[in-house]
Amino acid sequence: MIIAKDAPPLGLAHFTVLEVPPLDLVSLAARIGYAAVGLRLHPAFPGAPYYTIPVGSSAMREMRERMQGEGVSVYDIEFVIIDPDFAATRLTAILESAGELGARRLSVCGDDPDRGRLEANFAKLCDLAAGFGMGVDLECMAWRQVSSFPEAVRVVEAAGRPNGGALVDALHLSRTGGSPSDLKAVSPQRIRSAQLCDAPATRPGSTEAIIEEARSRRLPPGHGDLPLCELLAMLPDDVCLSVEVPMDSTAPAEARARHVFEATQTLFESCRVQDLQSP
Repeated sequence: MIIAKDAPPLGLAHFTVLEVPPLDLVSLAARIGYAAVGLRLHPAFPGAPYYTIPVGSSAMREMRERMQGEGVSVYDIEFVIIDPDFAATRLTAILESAGELGARRLSVCGDDPDRGRLEANFAKLCDLAAGFGMGVDLECMAWRQVSSFPEAVRVVEAAGRPNGGALVDALHLSRTGGSPSDLKAVSPQRIRSAQLCDAPATRPGSTEAIIEEARSRRLPPGHGDLPLCELLAMLPDDVCLSVEVPMDSTAPAEARARHVFEATQTLFESCRVQDLQSP
């Protein structure tokens, strides 16, 4: 197992190996060396796969026992779209499950052109999540209404909830015209979660191609051209890091997850060496 010196704990986003059910995901993560997992308990888009772990169910009991036995926690739950028809109360059952699992964050994106309504709904969701000990992270995507990291921060600040945050995803930051320097203007308290992956420097030429890249053609950290060392240097020291690397690959899920983990450890070591060599 490759572990970089002074490497931070690393989480495994479910989207990296979405075919793996939650119970098996915990054991897979433990074998490789991940400290936490994310879980897809809500469909990211119509027809997308997701899993349910109802409170009080045998699945919940098995999941909690497996997490305790393997020493792996659940960090975040995904993925919710705040669109014009959004109602926070519809997510109560999901948040109940997330709270029972000890999850700390819920990941969402904003796709409502009415900015006032979007901000109000984000605030309502933050209030609902707070009752389960959770925060909410708003993620920008090039094909959504909230299409840049600064826009996500503006929505979070307008909502004014202490448990609201803006999620930093290395790919989405790049593909929405952002750079690591964008984080300088943001309070560290608003950046609780960051997702690592890599990609070529050149942005795909169409919205459809950007979506395809985000959902199936990401690269392991350090295998592309994104400024990941610069991004890591700009993140708050206490940010929770995970890898989200869905790939178009025929390799088994565990092999893919291990490859991503080891690539990220190599990246951490490379960034550490660069930092030591800096004047």
